[in-house]
Amino acid sequence: MAIPMPTRQLFIDGEWREPILKKRIPIVNPATEEVIGDVPAATTEDVEVAVNAARRAFSRNRGKDWAKAPGALRAKYLRAIAAKVTERKTHLAKLEALDCGKPLDEAVWDMDDVAGCFEYYADLAEGLDAKQKAPVSLPMEGFKSYVLKQPIGVVGLITPWNYPLLMAVWKVAPSLAAGCTAVLKPSELASVTCLELADICREVGLPPGVLNVLTGLGSEAGAPLASHPSVDKIAFTGSFATGSKVMTAAAQLVKPISMELGGKSPLIVFDDVDLDKAAEWAIFGCFWTNGQICSATSRLLVHESIASEFIQKLVKWSKNIKISDPMEEGCRLGPVVSKGQYEKILNFVSTAKSEGATILHGGSRPEHLEKGFFIEPTIITDVTTSMQIWREEVFGPVLCVKTFASEDEAIELANDSHYGLGAAVISNDAERCDRVSQAFEAGIVWINCSQPCFTQAPWGGVKRSGFGRELGQWGLDNYLSVKQVTAYTSNDPWGWYKSPAE
Repeated sequence: MAIPMPTRQLFIDGEWREPILKKRIPIVNPATEEVIGDVPAATTEDVEVAVNAARRAFSRNRGKDWAKAPGALRAKYLRAIAAKVTERKTHLAKLEALDCGKPLDEAVWDMDDVAGCFEYYADLAEGLDAKQKAPVSLPMEGFKSYVLKQPIGVVGLITPWNYPLLMAVWKVAPSLAAGCTAVLKPSELASVTCLELADICREVGLPPGVLNVLTGLGSEAGAPLASHPSVDKIAFTGSFATGSKVMTAAAQLVKPISMELGGKSPLIVFDDVDLDKAAEWAIFGCFWTNGQICSATSRLLVHESIASEFIQKLVKWSKNIKISDPMEEGCRLGPVVSKGQYEKILNFVSTAKSEGATILHGGSRPEHLEKGFFIEPTIITDVTTSMQIWREEVFGPVLCVKTFASEDEAIELANDSHYGLGAAVISNDAERCDRVSQAFEAGIVWINCSQPCFTQAPWGGVKRSGFGRELGQWGLDNYLSVKQVTAYTSNDPWGWYKSPAE
């Protein structure tokens, strides 16, 4: 039975509003290539209205309605949103699978994480009040000092299409918990569930203007949001190229930003492992979410003594992956998100072959699927470190394999990248895993696994993978400013200058 796509408008100031220029963007089901609906396309004019609504919500009643309200009040709304997400979980997951091609089982898992993220930041919102006025130890008598943590203001949240709702909520939940008001601009390629989040916020009575959702093109909605003088901070997840533009726009106003950008993460497999366990983690680390993960461990480094046997295992595991419409039971690899992304990935594979690499498995459309943006899980060998496929982010189900002879060589190869988001090591030697973890130039390290992510643990990268951390307490800190308050408590005059009375 087909799932109808809801028809929504922009969500501004607690209401559905038609885009001022009345533009809309078609929704294409990546599994069938059919248009199945549309979303509103915000432009600069709508950004202006949304930012003004967020500004009013932030300062309404001198901030007492939201920004300066007790954390328990904000937590009440976050928990109500979490409950509604759980209530609608199955429907939300189906919409997401249709919209971006993610296997339905993954989408259901994502919805559990969405609800969990709101619950987690509800707890932190409640705890924020107790942490206010934390004393600062001073070396001088007669003074007392403490710290206030206050919401940074109106924030612009620009999010990607690979985890449409979850990546948005990684920003929405902590920003609202902190007391900020927000304008969310999800990717135009997959934004249906973000509009459903807006509907949930309306249903639970979130105060008008606290969260505004603008769907639209990056150039027409994201860019004016990033450069808007009344937006106090930008949080962005996406590509390095777009992140650079966002950073440039924010720099004009010296606006704080946090960025989670691309990756080309390594996974090192040593020669003391269970080959099947390691093979499954290797393909999971690259092919999960249809290979469209910024942290994908797409550069696989295998010890030369096990390489031949291990690569054969990889191919066998890859052949066993069910590739199908994401709504089918047991689907483990769906289509990539769009025709543009599909063609980009195939060009990467073609270039690798022309540069001398071997396409050992996959690299094209599965024979049993005539329509849709499907690409078989792809394993590429005989790569060199200068090849495009080794150095650039593909954002698709493409795994490159290279061998190494020593631990030092493996670390050197792993760190030879402009990116530094994730990195993984698989070995039964705990001391080796510890050494390699410390040597990795990355913000996230996995030992004997790849890709697990928990709301409680910090997420972010180094080098061209961005800066700042999401999730955990660090995610909340992204949206708080720190204010020092120091009082002179002595009854004695300061006495630095000679008194005129003397």
